[in-house]
Parts: sequence; structure tokens; C-alpha cells
Amino acid sequence: MYKSGQRQAASDGKETFLVENGGLLRYPTSLNFYDKPPLFDVTVDEFEITAIDRLRVLAEIESSLARNRSLDELKVITHEQYMKYVPLHTNNHPNVEEERRRDHLGHFVLRLAFCRSEDLRRRFVKAESTLFRVRYDNANAVERDQFLSSRNFSWIPVRIVIDYDDDSNQCPFQVSSEEKAQYNDELSSMYHISKNDRPDAFDKERFYKVKWTRVPDLVEKRRVFLKGGWAYVPGREQSSVVFQEFEVELEKALEVTSHSIPRLDDSRLLPVLDNLSHGFVAGIASEWTNATGPSTAGEIRAEMVDDLARKHFPMCMRSLHENLRRDHHLKHFGRLQYGLFLKVLGLSVEEATAFWRKSFSKITDDKFNKEYRYNIRHSFGLEGKRANYPAKNCLQILTPGPSDVGCPYRHFSPENLQTALLSMYSQQGLKTSDLPEIMATVKAGHYHVACTRVFEMTHTSCGVNKGEGIGGGESVTHPNQYAARSMELWKGKEGDERMVE
Repeated sequence: MYKSGQRQAASDGKETFLVENGGLLRYPTSLNFYDKPPLFDVTVDEFEITAIDRLRVLAEIESSLARNRSLDELKVITHEQYMKYVPLHTNNHPNVEEERRRDHLGHFVLRLAFCRSEDLRRRFVKAESTLFRVRYDNANAVERDQFLSSRNFSWIPVRIVIDYDDDSNQCPFQVSSEEKAQYNDELSSMYHISKNDRPDAFDKERFYKVKWTRVPDLVEKRRVFLKGGWAYVPGREQSSVVFQEFEVELEKALEVTSHSIPRLDDSRLLPVLDNLSHGFVAGIASEWTNATGPSTAGEIRAEMVDDLARKHFPMCMRSLHENLRRDHHLKHFGRLQYGLFLKVLGLSVEEATAFWRKSFSKITDDKFNKEYRYNIRHSFGLEGKRANYPAKNCLQILTPGPSDVGCPYRHFSPENLQTALLSMYSQQGLKTSDLPEIMATVKAGHYHVACTRVFEMTHTSCGVNKGEGIGGGESVTHPNQYAARSMELWKGKEGDERMVE
């Protein structure tokens, strides 16, 4: 029995871990290079849920990068996202083992999903590396040192420089006082002193000598001194070595996984992996809490829909509404998609029936009752198996079946998309000068980011600034989320204006 607070190494025959406070920690710190695959049994539900939770974080990271958020904004938003979906606390937290177990599992499931193409691997590495950097920067000094000492980084002081000829050697070594003095002018010329540094900061700085290929980001920014193929890295830039190695190791691991994935033949897992691989396209399926029920029950009437569409609907629903008004008809999947959206918006079954009857003005009452009334009641759970059908989220709209109605940002031609944007949103403040930014995100495949930027641009009069998204920096992941937030903002603005009067 180990006493409380005692720490020492132990082994279960498979891996080494730490003993702390009388318990076994298989994940000693919140920082992880994910060198070893998870060696434990999981259910299919846990397999999928842990991956989806992690994907929510990675999708928001990619969205932030696509929106050119500052480093500080990126860190704040990423921290909020991973503490919400994949929380990692310090070692004294009661659920620390379970948190790190889920983090470990989620990472490896997503490896399976994103190893199957070069583009997916690239995007996964970029998002995962950003997540690791944020966690590294947020870790306390004790946990960070514990992580660094747990790997073969060799952060140990030496009095002489050990020069290895073997290019495969990856261990950095501290530069001796003699060598620091020899290259004093060169090292001081590249050492950037900030206003918060002490006058003797350079004299007390430790430098580490590594192969220059390990710190390409520092070489690009001219923040290291190069000599004979070696980079002299200041201690304050030590993390760059860690980040670079994380990326390199993850890229290698994804390559290995990509060769193994064709042998995976499991009808339970393959559909899950296919759905996960689409996650970067639309962010991830929304967790919006009102996705199956009306957000403003009893407040929306049939005659209000035209006005609401002009002011508050996202482009996918605005397009369906305008097609309905133009043709006095929508095909089955269009009706289903738009009808469920209106249901969740707050249209009761009676008001929905009145709305669709008025919209289908070219047909007789008898035809409407025979061919359409049942489907309306069915979508409200009043016919058939009486299920409470949810409205479609962005992921489902972006990846439609052959007869579904899709996302305008993805399925419209560039010319038609720009024309439609100005036609629909110019009265809400969208300008021609805004189109290049929107089209750049569309071209890059960040369709939900384009929709989010339109939301921001059309709600500036409500106090929404660039980067705020629909609130807290979140991107649009559900049409009803877009509409509900828009209605909330305009309601608040109109209330403020009445108070001023």
C-alpha cells in the first residue's frame, strides 16, 4: 500500500504508469503523444460518442483557423470547447482517469476516420496539433515538466555539447557556457527581448542545440541561430521542438493506419467512420437543444413566415421558401426539410397546415387533403409511428441523398451563389465588397464558416462583430440555430429601441 502523495513507477506487464495518492495513473498528465493504442474494450456507442465529442472540438478549431482568428481568440475558444466536450483536469480531479481514457479513445477513433485520404490526414494533423498546443500552453509548469521528462527529449543540463553524426538522433542538448560565449553576437542578434523581460534575460537564457529540420517554424521566423545544420533554440522556444515532433509522429502514425484500414471489415464500425469523416465539412452534427421541438411554441403563425424568412432564415431555408413562393410547390424532400425546420421554429400543426395549404394555392382542397395533409401530421408525430422527427442539421443538409435538397454554399455555382446572396441579404447589410471573403471560404470547403460570416455581416446592427458567430464564437451547425439566434438578437434590438423612445 502506497501512502497518500507517494509517487513511483509501476508496471502491469503492458505499460508503465505512475502511482499517485494510492492509485494507478495510466495517463500521468493531460498531455499525450498518443504513442500507444487503447488496449481496452469499448461498446460501439462509446466508440462513436467519444469520437463525436472530440470532433466537435477539432471542427471548431478548423473553423477558427478558416476565420483567421487571432492566437489569443483561438486559445480561448479551443479551451472552452475541449473543456465542454473532452475535459482534461489536473491529477487531483476525481474523474481524471476517465477523462483521459475518453480523450485517448476519441483520438484513435478519429485516426481511423481521417487516415483514408491525404486531405483528411492533413486537416486532422493541423487540428490535432492546434489542440495539443493549446493544452500545452494551458498546462501548469509542474505538469508540463512531468510530461517532458516522461519522453526522450533529454532536457538535461550538460557542460559540453554532444555532437551526434546520426541524423536520426532526435535529442536536443543544452548549449554549454563556452559555446554560448563563442556565438554570443549571433545568439544575441536573433534573441528577441520583449518589454516584460528583465535586462539580464539573455544572459540567463538557456539554449538548446537541435537539428534545424526539427524547428522549421522557428527557422522561417528567423528566431534561431543556424550553424552547421544545427539550430540554437532559446529555452523560451523549447515548445516548438515538442510541437514539431507531435506533428511528425502523428503524420507517421496516420500513414501506418491508412495501410491497415482496408483490412477493417466491420459493418458496425464502417458507417460510423464514414459519418465522422464528413465532420469537417459541416463542423459536426449540431447539439442544438431545440432540434426536435419548437423553440417558440405558439408564437409563430402561418402569416408570419414570409416576414421571418426575409429577416431571420439561413440561406438554405430562405432558398426553399422563395422556391415555394415562386412555384407554389416543393418536391417531397424539400417539403420534408422545410416543414421540419418550420415545426422546430415554432409553427404548430394547425398553423403548418394553414401555411402549406395557402402555399399550394394551385391545387384543390380535395387534392391537398388526400396527398399532403397526412405528411404534415406525420412530421409532427401525429400519424404513422408517431415519432418526434428532428429538423435536419447542417451536416445532413451538406451530405444529401440523390433526391434531397442541399446547401446553397456547396451546391450552387459561384455565380449563382453570389447573385443569390445579394438578392437575399443586401437589405440586411450584406455588400458586394463582402462577397470575396465569403467565396474564399466556400472555395476552401468551409461551407459552415461561410454561413456563419453571412450571419455576422447581416447582424452587425444587432451588435454582432466578426468572429463572434452565433454567440461565444460558435459557428452555425443547424438552420434552426441560425434562425433562433437571429430572432433573439432582433427581439433584443427592438426592445432596446423602444426603451430609448
